[in-house]
Amino acid sequence: MQVAETFRKNLPLCVLDDESDQIELMTSRLARAGFPAVGTEDANEALQMVRQGACHAVIADNQMPGMDGWKFLENALHSDPGICVILANGCYSVESAIEAIKRGAYDYLCKPIDFARLLKTLDDLAQVFTHRDHIRSLDEQILSSLEFHGIIGKSPAMLEMFDLARKVARHYKNVLIAGQTGSGKELVAQALQKMSPVAHERFAVCDCSALVDTLLESQLFGHIRGAFVGATDSRPGLFEYANGGTVFLDEIGETSLAMQAKLLRVVESREVQRVGSPEVKEVNVRLIAATNRDLRAEVRAKRFREDLFFRLSAIELRVPSLAERPEDIPILVRHLLKKYSESYSKPIHGLTRRAQVVLLQHDWPGNVRELENVLSSAAMSATNEFIDVQDLPSSLQHSRGHAHALEANWRPLPLEEVRRIHIDRVLESCNGNRVRAAQTLGIGRTSLYRHLKRANKLALAASSAAN
Repeated sequence: MQVAETFRKNLPLCVLDDESDQIELMTSRLARAGFPAVGTEDANEALQMVRQGACHAVIADNQMPGMDGWKFLENALHSDPGICVILANGCYSVESAIEAIKRGAYDYLCKPIDFARLLKTLDDLAQVFTHRDHIRSLDEQILSSLEFHGIIGKSPAMLEMFDLARKVARHYKNVLIAGQTGSGKELVAQALQKMSPVAHERFAVCDCSALVDTLLESQLFGHIRGAFVGATDSRPGLFEYANGGTVFLDEIGETSLAMQAKLLRVVESREVQRVGSPEVKEVNVRLIAATNRDLRAEVRAKRFREDLFFRLSAIELRVPSLAERPEDIPILVRHLLKKYSESYSKPIHGLTRRAQVVLLQHDWPGNVRELENVLSSAAMSATNEFIDVQDLPSSLQHSRGHAHALEANWRPLPLEEVRRIHIDRVLESCNGNRVRAAQTLGIGRTSLYRHLKRANKLALAASSAAN
């Protein structure tokens, strides 16, 4: 009994009835049983309590004047899809009970209410909410254990990247971080800095894609007074500023060949020369470069210097895209909702099931940054404890149209061909890296090689048949 009373404290109730004596009787009995309970004769007031999260369940008379139980149920679920509504009706029938459940009611009772039956229903509900609170507490503990210097991930690809980062953090001089836009490359760079022996020194950041060559050169190497129009005084560049620490060059693949030649000198000799100055200065910096481009392809296309690429890529960390690690989406959502709940001072406890489905079906071309923007906007506009589909951007609400288009173009294929197409796509997303492709597919390298060999034989056979 003591356990049941503990559960009951976690289930605030609202009693909605047009008869004040019935409200007083029901709320007093519920309070004696250990439930926090309030009552009202106004359906709109009850709806306001639902919107504010002041109650987790409503016991509503189905024959209310103005707004009957069916309309109240519809409005309550629209306001908060997680609310539990128990309808009570003097004219009970099995058909009406089934209809109520179909419309989203938690239970349907006959009036006068059998209080023992009601207690059993409420105890089951109180236990569910208590377990949810317990799960939420465990989630927070799990989140803290899965956090890697501000980066959240539990997928094999992320754990492998974390492990490599730990190993190289104390020893690197140059590191190349590769990954799609929005995947979190700067967070990885910051993690390397925090784990390095120069964690207490400066960490200087430069976005190479945001500056033209002349400004970028001045930003990185500094300039002396009179070196160019507007240079009214001498200034050190980021390499001098971060001497003893770390310089992070974001989107290094966007630099010109001329700028790459100047960067090569810093990488090779750790020397810089201010614009307009003959003096050469030594700097002791760790260099982290990041790119969203395939630099190997850029080298082949003669758009990136091969010598600079090999200097930078002696240690290469690849940040997987969000599409490659969908199992991380739920924990990222919990982490971000906790962050924005605190930022906006709003009690946001999660997503409704249908909102979760929408997020999991999206392909996230903008990666973690896109997910963060979506949840930030949703948390700001949400009026309930749980974010629902209507709180998400309209582009996500209608993203299922893409899936329907794919279904429209669907045609039956042999299983072997479906397997081949999927493996080809995974290999393409992994830039031809078969080891990484095997990990993504969840099979061993030997199995992958066997599938590729069989696919080649089938392709040759089809070509011979065509000829």
